[in-house]
Amino acid sequence: MKQEKITTAIVKQKKAEGRPITVLTAYDFPMAKIVDEAGIDIILVGDSMGNVVLGYDSTIPVTMDDMVHHVKAVCRGARRAMIVADMPFLSYQASEEEAVRNAGRFLKEAGAQAVKLEGGAEVVGVVRKIVNAGIPVMGHLGLTPQSINQLGGFKVQGKDERVAKKMIADAKALEEAGVFSVVLECVPAPLAKLITESIGVATIGIGASPYCDGQVLVIHDILGLYPGFTPKFVKQYANLHEQAAAAVKQYKEEVEARAFPAPEHCFGMSEEVLEKLY
Repeated sequence: MKQEKITTAIVKQKKAEGRPITVLTAYDFPMAKIVDEAGIDIILVGDSMGNVVLGYDSTIPVTMDDMVHHVKAVCRGARRAMIVADMPFLSYQASEEEAVRNAGRFLKEAGAQAVKLEGGAEVVGVVRKIVNAGIPVMGHLGLTPQSINQLGGFKVQGKDERVAKKMIADAKALEEAGVFSVVLECVPAPLAKLITESIGVATIGIGASPYCDGQVLVIHDILGLYPGFTPKFVKQYANLHEQAAAAVKQYKEEVEARAFPAPEHCFGMSEEVLEKLY
C-alpha cells in the first residue's frame, strides 16, 4: 500500500488534531531513505550540513549550490516525507527578488516541497513574496544560527520580557505572512507553550519543550555520530561513532594480519584456464 505524501495540508491538520509532527535532518541519499522508511513526517535539509557534513565551524559558509546539491540527493532517497530546504546565509537577505529566485531553485532544480528561513518581522516581506510565488515557507525563531554573531553565541533566547514579547509578535507576523510552520530553537518551555497556543500554524521545537506541535533534531546527534559535546536538548538514541570506529579498526587489523580477504571473499577460475596462463 502506497503511503500518503506529507503535505502542508497534512501538517496543518496534525496541528488542528493535536497529533505530533516528527522532523529530522538528512543530508544525503542513504540517510534520507532511513529517515523516510521510519515514517518521519518532514526531512529538513538544514544548513547545519555546514557543521556536520562539510566540517565548517558554523553555517555561514554554506552556499546555495551546496544546498541544492544535497537537497537533490535527499529527494532521491525519500518518497513519503516532505522535504524542506534550508535557505543559507545571504540567499534571501539581499533582496526579495533574489530570495524568490533562490527559493524557486529548491523546488524546480532539487525537488523540495518547501523552504525554511530564519527571522521574524524583518523577513515578513520576503516570506510573503516567496509564499505568493507558490512556495511553502517554514519560519525559524529563537536561536537562529545564521545570526550567531549578533546573538553573541549559542544561548537560550526569550528569557527576558522584551525578547519574549518580540518572539510572540514575530510568530504572529510570520503566520500572517503565510508560513505553514515555525521552528522554535532554544526557547524556554513556558514561552514555547505560549507561542504554540497563540498561532494557528504548527510549531516545531528543538530545545523548546514538548509543548510544541512537533520536534526536530539533527540526525547525526541522535545517532551519536560525533563524540564530545552534546547539546542539552539532544537525546542520543545510538552510538554509531563508537560502532563505526570499532568496525574500521577491526578491518585494519584483519588486512594487516592477512585475515581479510578470506577465501569466501575471493573469486576462483577453472583449472583448465589457469594451466594455460602458466
